[in-house]
Amino acid sequence: MTLLSILLATLAVGIGSVWLAAALMRVGALMPADGATARGPAGQHLLSLAAGALLATAFMNLLPEALESGANAQGLFGTLLVGLVFFFLLDKAELWHHGHEHHHGHGHAHDHEHAHADDPARDEPRMSGGWAVLTGDSVHCFGDGILIASAFIADLRLGLVAAVAVAAHEVPHHIGDLAVLRQVSGSRRAALLKVSMAGAVTPLGGLVGWWLVDRLEGWLPYFLVVASSSFIYVALADLIPQLQKRLGARETLAQVAWLLVGIALVSAVGVLAHTH
Repeated sequence: MTLLSILLATLAVGIGSVWLAAALMRVGALMPADGATARGPAGQHLLSLAAGALLATAFMNLLPEALESGANAQGLFGTLLVGLVFFFLLDKAELWHHGHEHHHGHGHAHDHEHAHADDPARDEPRMSGGWAVLTGDSVHCFGDGILIASAFIADLRLGLVAAVAVAAHEVPHHIGDLAVLRQVSGSRRAALLKVSMAGAVTPLGGLVGWWLVDRLEGWLPYFLVVASSSFIYVALADLIPQLQKRLGARETLAQVAWLLVGIALVSAVGVLAHTH
């Protein structure tokens, strides 16, 4: 039953988030500006919601569950610190890789769009950039699957909450991926197919996570803390800095409101899952 829940949840998150991102772009709700976010108020609201969902999942669900396991608190918080540093270094490595390959400061779609506009003949760099996006997205989705599986093994309610939080983050992430792949292939359908294939790696990560964590049950609290460090880093280092702009009172209140909506969404899912 646990394995089935993991596979269904990771499939819904991995592919469902791609299709939702494509649908939002299709109706014009979000216009891609770079590889991680979207232009306009709707994109800012989505980022705020995702940040709230990730932080609530980490601080209200994953970390408390890890502490309640009876594991050494100092070891758990040490793992949290190591996890944050690890994801920081991983992020730096990715930025260095894209900067080295494309001779830009970062590898977002904004750079690809400018490269395409400035020099249409540069097909080969854009092709390699497209495959780089797919490779990075596949690895990212694989890791998401492992994190979701860890949460499900600890508790069904925790797994559902983690799946919702990951999905909330993946929608704006996939919007950027689709924008890059459309520039590379020139086809919406081809871009959707390729990013969906990358998203389909999420259930594979879930299967590996189920096999791995099930055999290392004593390490489950530390897996949960690593998942927490991932969520916290993404929210504080990636999403929230994109919201730190000089805005009017109405826009600022809207950001805070959507942040609270993300927190409330995770809380509601947790309560409903616990009730049933």
